[in-house]
Amino acid sequence: MHETTRLLRDLVSLPSVNPMGRPLTGPDIYEHRVTAYLEDFFRSLGVPFERQSIAPQRDNILAWSDATAGGTGVPRVRATVIFEAHQDTVPTDNMTIEPFAARIENGRLFGRGACDIKGGMAAMLAAFARLVREKPKGAARIVMACTVDEEFTFVGAQRLVVANLRGRFPSLFGAIVAEPTQLRIVDSHKGAVRWDLTTAGRSCHSSRPEQGVNAIYRMAAVLPHIERYAEELRASRSDPRLGPPTLSVGRIDGGTSVNTVPDQCRIEIDRRLLPGEKAPIALEHLQDYLRRQVDPSIAFSFSAPWLSAPALSAAGSEELVARLGAAIDSVIGTHHVEAVPYGTDAAPIAESGIPAVVFGPGDIARAHTCDEWVPLDEVEQASEILYRLACSV
Repeated sequence: MHETTRLLRDLVSLPSVNPMGRPLTGPDIYEHRVTAYLEDFFRSLGVPFERQSIAPQRDNILAWSDATAGGTGVPRVRATVIFEAHQDTVPTDNMTIEPFAARIENGRLFGRGACDIKGGMAAMLAAFARLVREKPKGAARIVMACTVDEEFTFVGAQRLVVANLRGRFPSLFGAIVAEPTQLRIVDSHKGAVRWDLTTAGRSCHSSRPEQGVNAIYRMAAVLPHIERYAEELRASRSDPRLGPPTLSVGRIDGGTSVNTVPDQCRIEIDRRLLPGEKAPIALEHLQDYLRRQVDPSIAFSFSAPWLSAPALSAAGSEELVARLGAAIDSVIGTHHVEAVPYGTDAAPIAESGIPAVVFGPGDIARAHTCDEWVPLDEVEQASEILYRLACSV
């Protein structure tokens, strides 16, 4: 069994479910099992590592390879490349396979996180271990960064960049962020900002509803204006590679019981940003629109953003794209560079001044699915590509 397959099987068998704001509990929640496995892995390689505590049972973990030896045997640094992968997965609701069995069949490994993004993590870990063991002359130093909470708030990556990576690791060339891209290079993607909007009412017994104010009815009056705003936003402009900015309402809840008129109703709003857009401006624009359109008798309020991640721009990553593209060509013959609508940890890393691109095995269409899987040959190819990149920068 290839080392990439063994690593992937081990990682998928370790639950690391992100509750994503839901009141989920139980043995499968949070990333701590994967973090402990990674600590043991790095310790077995004899490399320095550290944890960054984010929340209870949720730690980033970083490890780095030694500098390569110069002609005199003195360690030196030619370049440093970050390999970054998130430890968390989405929940397992409605899965039709055993989420953590890590079953292998017909060249595929099945399980929650196999595609997003433990396949990419396994490829990075195998390449990292190979570089540590073989110490190829002139290879880059690799910083292997495994972060938490990418699926919900990106807080792990945001904490990572606060650690002054550029100051700690000289000659920092760039970062490869693992996501399922089918071995293509993603150099641009949308950002995201998310808020809650709440309508207030006054509760009373449902047998006398006229004595209360129904917050759900008030939300029903606000929602058509949000839908119209989303349509106008899509028509307002378009990036030539990423398309238009978008807005969507993803969740709604309100009330305490069927026999009580609800005094509150809340929705969660997802706004996708184009490069150059700022989250505070996006929020202000929607607020101003609703204040003009919604009946003044209907009170509503916005929370502060609970997720704010910038878009990823291609600017500044050109050399990294070229070097990664050459490594891909040497393994599979050709490479493709594309832009995607979803967000990744690459954006906060790039915003900190470190060139970043997205790359990994698997198809994003298989992420979060009821029978999630990743092709094992792509995981192996991804690891070889990353190894060759490290030897070429």
